[in-house]
Amino acid sequence: MSTAGNRTAHSGHDDSVGELVSRASQQLSQLVRDEMRLARAEMAQKGKRFGIGGGLLGGAGMVAFLALQALVATVIAALALVLPVWASALIVCVVLLAVAAALAVAGRKQVGQASPPAPEQAIDGVKADVTEIKERAHR
Repeated sequence: MSTAGNRTAHSGHDDSVGELVSRASQQLSQLVRDEMRLARAEMAQKGKRFGIGGGLLGGAGMVAFLALQALVATVIAALALVLPVWASALIVCVVLLAVAAALAVAGRKQVGQASPPAPEQAIDGVKADVTEIKERAHR
């Protein structure tokens, strides 16, 4: 009878270990899904920043090109006409260059905030999870 009692206790122990393994597997699957969702969200945010930064830098390049055209017009006007005409063209050129500089600074800031393009929060979360799992496994 003591053998039958041991089997019952041992069988109950196997069930609880099986349940624990099953629960751990489910939790690990949920954890991986959650980390993947975080990685996707983080990458979408960084992609948006790269897009905005790239657009601002493209705008800065276009405005700088217009400023160079205005500078050429200024030189032509300075050679052909009196001071007021080229002075006006020069003022337009300076304003366009100031706008280009502001767009370039804003674009560079956006690109800098998006770097590096890796999902850092998700990677840190996975590393913390792996460390926690290893610590619990050693207990």
